[in-house]
Amino acid sequence: MPVLTLYSRPECHLCEEMQAELLPLLAGRAELAVVDVDERPALVRRFGPRIPMLVAGEQELSGYPLDKERVASYLDSL
Repeated sequence: MPVLTLYSRPECHLCEEMQAELLPLLAGRAELAVVDVDERPALVRRFGPRIPMLVAGEQELSGYPLDKERVASYLDSL
């Protein structure tokens, strides 16, 4: 099963909202890994204020707000 990564940070209400919207879209189609960018300086430099960010491999699928159509299209292409 493919894994999508949600770059996030603790106590981020936008991150929590995006994760809640993602879970029904991914159900049975992909797994979600949530990564705290604040634990890795390279991720802070890469994403900075663009958190939350949903990524598949190196492809950025969606920032906030969640682009449900793009995520669904990506999942359909797998």
